[in-house]
Amino acid sequence: MPYSHLLVPSDGSDLSMEAVRHAVALAAALGARITFFHAQASVPVQVVGLGEMLDATTMEALMSASRKDVERILEESLAVAHQAGVSADGERVMSDLPHQAIVEAASRLGCDLILMASHGRRGLVGMLIGSETQRVLVQSPCPVLVYR
Repeated sequence: MPYSHLLVPSDGSDLSMEAVRHAVALAAALGARITFFHAQASVPVQVVGLGEMLDATTMEALMSASRKDVERILEESLAVAHQAGVSADGERVMSDLPHQAIVEAASRLGCDLILMASHGRRGLVGMLIGSETQRVLVQSPCPVLVYR
């Protein structure tokens, strides 16, 4: 069997959830299993740069909301796999470098394919914030299938 363990990173966006559905269909056709993956930033993106304007209680509330959002993303992905009869697990790690966490997870878990969405940022925006998908493509220890 060419691919037996897919790593499917998801950020919860609509495009990412479409990639989840396609990954589940592929896994079902191949008889493969899936690990759904999310790299959660140590500080929610919405608060970067606010510094001391946030007190500890507010920060903890934001982190708690972020953790709940990650759990929802993973639960939704697992439900899609379960409904299709595909064996799947979910994993969350704390990392401010999602591409690095994805590459490390693929190696650590023995995944032989990464299937992930690309939001297709181009031009100046793509150059400034970069593409996590592009970084994964460059550093991945295994093939990467990009859903667009």
